[in-house]
Amino acid sequence: MAVSSKFPSVTFIIPTLNSGSVLIDCLQSIVDQKYPQNKITILIVDGGSTDSTLKITNIYRTQVIHNPLKTGESAKAFGIKKATTDFVALVDSDNILPDTDWLSKMLIPLISSPNTIGAEPWSYTYRPKGGFIERYSALTGVNDPYTLIAKNYDRQSLLSNTWTGLNLNIVDHQYYQLIRFNSTSPLPTIGANGTIYRSSIAKKYLSGDYFFDIDFLSTILTKKKTLKFAKVKVGIIHTYCESSISKFNRKQLRRAVDLYTYRHDRTYPLTQNNLMPTIRFCLYVVTIFPMIYDTFRGFIKKPDPAWFFHPLACLITLYNYGTQTIKFKLGLLKPLDRKQWHQ
Repeated sequence: MAVSSKFPSVTFIIPTLNSGSVLIDCLQSIVDQKYPQNKITILIVDGGSTDSTLKITNIYRTQVIHNPLKTGESAKAFGIKKATTDFVALVDSDNILPDTDWLSKMLIPLISSPNTIGAEPWSYTYRPKGGFIERYSALTGVNDPYTLIAKNYDRQSLLSNTWTGLNLNIVDHQYYQLIRFNSTSPLPTIGANGTIYRSSIAKKYLSGDYFFDIDFLSTILTKKKTLKFAKVKVGIIHTYCESSISKFNRKQLRRAVDLYTYRHDRTYPLTQNNLMPTIRFCLYVVTIFPMIYDTFRGFIKKPDPAWFFHPLACLITLYNYGTQTIKFKLGLLKPLDRKQWHQ
């Protein structure tokens, strides 16, 4: 697929399942881009919404396809297979593009470096008036505090002043950083919340009915041994859980259950490669002091009461991963019923 050098075509793939509470802001931020709208396709991949989601899609110039498998990972796979544009942008329904030139900036490394397979914002945009969990995620650079301790997070964290804790081959450019991965490189959790891929690459290396972010990079590295990926010096708004602790708990439960439910569909052995990070995280939480230390260290750097959610976020995460792992080991774990799921 040839890429137009000035204004390549882009499909925004947005998984939805009862996303009516957040979808308007997401779609409006795409429509507001200072980019030729005839080069943008908005593809809604819906898992069977029963709220206002589909009514909202009628307001905007969108294409809607049904996702019988319901999950976000399956929606991404359906969308990639459907796309006919130069690039695909994986944007969640609770994402908002923070600037009208966001898309143009994100495409800079992909246009200037034809061998770069994808690009991702390097931070979550901090909004002082956002919900406290949204602000917590923007400050720490994570939605799941486990990844912070495992050091495989992929957004700027004020605790480390970098977007990952992994030792990677990174070359700094004016508008982006270029990472050169090889077959022995550790992999951060790259691939969601505003990641853009070349459609030709996404289609070539997508296998099966699910697009798991870290698995995609792992699959390419298994076959190509090397790849280049860009972290663009822009943010993306992720209205993650806003200020709802119950929603945060529900999403952490989903992560834990899905980790085991879809293990046979995964190519990257997450459950086999996480022993030492898991031990570190358990000690980090049960000894209490490291959580409290990071909370106050972060608050000193950027005074915001959202930092004080950190210990509770860690406890919720440990509880959900721990209980669901025990259920899995005992053969009692059941897949989640997504019929009542909503953002």
